[in-house]
Amino acid sequence: MRTSKPFFSLQTIMTLLVCGVVALSLTVTDILISQKVADNTQQNLANKATNIARIVAHTPLVIEALNGQRADSEIQPFANEIRQITDVEFVVVTDMKGIRKSHPDISKVGQPFVGGDEGEALKGHEYVSNAKGTLGMSLRAFTPIVTPTGKQVGAVAVGILLNNVNQAVAQSRLIIFISVGFGLLVGVIGALFLARKIKHIMFGLEPNEIAKMLEERSAMLESVREGILAIDKDSHITLANAAALRLFNKAGILGDPVGKRVTDCVPNTRMQLVLETGSAELDQELNLFGITLVTNVIPLFVNGKSVGAIATFRDKTEIKQMAEELTGVLLYAEALRAQAHEFMNKLQVILGMVHMKYYDQLSKYISRIAHQQQNEIGFISRHIKDPVLAGFILGKMSYAREVGAELVLFEECFLPEPANPEMIHDIVTVFGNLVDNALDAVVDCPLKRIDVNFSYENGVIILEVSDTGPGINNELKRQIFVKGNSTKGPNRGLGLYLVKRSLERLNGKIEILSEEGQGTQFKVSLPYKSKDEME
Repeated sequence: MRTSKPFFSLQTIMTLLVCGVVALSLTVTDILISQKVADNTQQNLANKATNIARIVAHTPLVIEALNGQRADSEIQPFANEIRQITDVEFVVVTDMKGIRKSHPDISKVGQPFVGGDEGEALKGHEYVSNAKGTLGMSLRAFTPIVTPTGKQVGAVAVGILLNNVNQAVAQSRLIIFISVGFGLLVGVIGALFLARKIKHIMFGLEPNEIAKMLEERSAMLESVREGILAIDKDSHITLANAAALRLFNKAGILGDPVGKRVTDCVPNTRMQLVLETGSAELDQELNLFGITLVTNVIPLFVNGKSVGAIATFRDKTEIKQMAEELTGVLLYAEALRAQAHEFMNKLQVILGMVHMKYYDQLSKYISRIAHQQQNEIGFISRHIKDPVLAGFILGKMSYAREVGAELVLFEECFLPEPANPEMIHDIVTVFGNLVDNALDAVVDCPLKRIDVNFSYENGVIILEVSDTGPGINNELKRQIFVKGNSTKGPNRGLGLYLVKRSLERLNGKIEILSEEGQGTQFKVSLPYKSKDEME
């Protein structure tokens, strides 16, 4: 399945997303906080002006000067000194008529207060207002001046120009803007780092590539005939394909095993051991509630650390059947090859005689071959009723002649056609391997003869294969059916092992009669139902 390539990479998308979230968050924060900071800054300046006005209003010098106990000219230098110390724009003291007793511009002293917002202060109220005076728009804090006896004698106005207020607010906001910018920079750097980290964790793959690999992996796991089971480092099953579930169901393990501990589902598994040792175990047999499985368990490593294990397994019966089928096919192929080789040899003889114009001898040779072939085919077809086995025996006879040996069937041999044609394959496996073993035994003997006899009686067939070989000693008799045991070199010793396995499946028996220097006879007996009897 093909997936379209995304317009942006995962790293770009994550960077843009994180940066967008950070920028949006900081913008909202700026909107919410900046106004609050501006209001707080303005309120602090208003409180500052109010506190200064209160201090001036409660100063004895000012109270006494307005009450006529001092010269009112003393107010101007005091107010200017307060203005300079507190860094405000003006400190104006007025009498009850609104006449200024102090002002930053001395020429304005003695003149009426400008702005029109002083009226409430002269009525005994304290407040803050914004108004335009001789110095421009300003924030003004008004406080009434009252004598100790409770008589109001004037008012104080402390002002801060709104330009200065706005400048203070702007400075407060500048700190927020710097913080927002720094936060955005950190967000961008963090987004890039996070995107690269996630990209590294995902092995540099894009999401569409991961999705494609996941679909391919799922299809692959479900298509294989081997059961596949994976566990994590805590021995919990993380994956089980359809073949694994089928084998589990066959063994009586029902339900989805994913998420369960592997020892709870597969009691005899060696996956836990592989997880602990980190060493693979290959071609091991596992008995799962009566079903024998052939398993391979391999540990999983990520960055050099064990993160789990994966096991593949298959029913040993299926593997055995495949091996035996392959062996049977090889036996058939070898028999056909021998027949073809023998036929080519005869054609070459005929061709040579034609070239030499030995027509009389050629006629006799062809008649002899035809007679021999007819005799063999006629004899075998009369005594061996299954055509597959009959053809196979003919092939083995040709192969025996090819290697310089003689394969002889007893005159009284007989085998009816089976009711179950499938068992002929097992009989071919048994017969073929016994004959091959006999041919190997007589290869160095002066008399190279193998006698074969089939007999059938009361639902049992007896197959006897005898050779004129050197015989088998008692020690070899005990090991002759062991897989891989052979005196003929490496990669041998499978034929008689497969014979034994086929006979076990057919409930048959095999007996060895042999003495050293006297040849060997294999006698096989197994249940056999004739097709004629079933009808």
